[in-house]
Amino acid sequence: MVSVNLEAKKTVDILIEKADELNIAVSKLDNGATIIDCGVNVSGSFKAGELYTKVCLGGLAEVGISIPGDLSEKFALPSVKIKTDSPAISTLGAQKAGWSVSVGDFFALGSGPARALAKKPAETYEEIGYSDDADLAILTLESDKLPGEDVAELIAKDSKVDVKDVYLLVAPTSSLVGSIQIAGRVVENGTYKMLEALHFDVTKVKYAAGIAPIAPVDPDGLKAMGKTNDAVLFGGRTYYYIESEEGDNIKEVAEKLPSSAADGYGKPFFEVFKEAEFDFYKIDKGMFAPAEVVINDLRTGELFKSGYINVDLLKKSFGLQ
Repeated sequence: MVSVNLEAKKTVDILIEKADELNIAVSKLDNGATIIDCGVNVSGSFKAGELYTKVCLGGLAEVGISIPGDLSEKFALPSVKIKTDSPAISTLGAQKAGWSVSVGDFFALGSGPARALAKKPAETYEEIGYSDDADLAILTLESDKLPGEDVAELIAKDSKVDVKDVYLLVAPTSSLVGSIQIAGRVVENGTYKMLEALHFDVTKVKYAAGIAPIAPVDPDGLKAMGKTNDAVLFGGRTYYYIESEEGDNIKEVAEKLPSSAADGYGKPFFEVFKEAEFDFYKIDKGMFAPAEVVINDLRTGELFKSGYINVDLLKKSFGLQ
């Protein structure tokens, strides 16, 4: 079976080799772990955002940026495009922000290939039937500070690799790379909801693609979190190709999948987050979904479309109203 860590390492090597032109910084901790700063003390770049997103996806997706990406005739923003032939593994087996990394005063949401080594969380890997046994660990961290040796040691221990074989990529939510990589979760938001909220077997999703606008960069981390999530919730379009079985109600999956099907739909994410006392676990899981969904049932040939792009809510979120 393909290794998401070994596949992602090919992209990590490019980030290291072209660090200067990508406006990122590479350093080694005393224990040998490699830190790749993509937005904490550096500016980053569009290309760095593309590559960072591909690492999140375990190297198993094509990532690009279209300029502009049309949401309507009156509103356009640069957008991230994702295409993958391994949807379950690339999105849930790697990209999902499933590892809460907390050491001392350092905290970050961890995404990427190392999750498959540490089984964070274990049930996800049981449900998609995937495991990785690579001898190196790559994790992306959504944080506004760089991790130290203690963080690298934790990642190494849980991933069962030598700490010198740990690679940690870091980008704050309030950075260009942060905005790009969160828009790049547009496909993952759909597979996540299929599995977690609709309890659908995501291994039946054979191909997937999506596009979402890149939210404007906001130096306020909490506001940036709101805007970047809204980019997907109100502006993301996704396409899933599902190999169904008799008894699968693909029409119902399509109808329930978009963000607009959630009970809490209708407000910018920052407002919802604030009402939940800034606790993700108090928010309806159904909220984390793309705005528009198209599903092609490969068994029957049927096509189902649901949801819609909500330009008004995007403008409100981004401060244009």
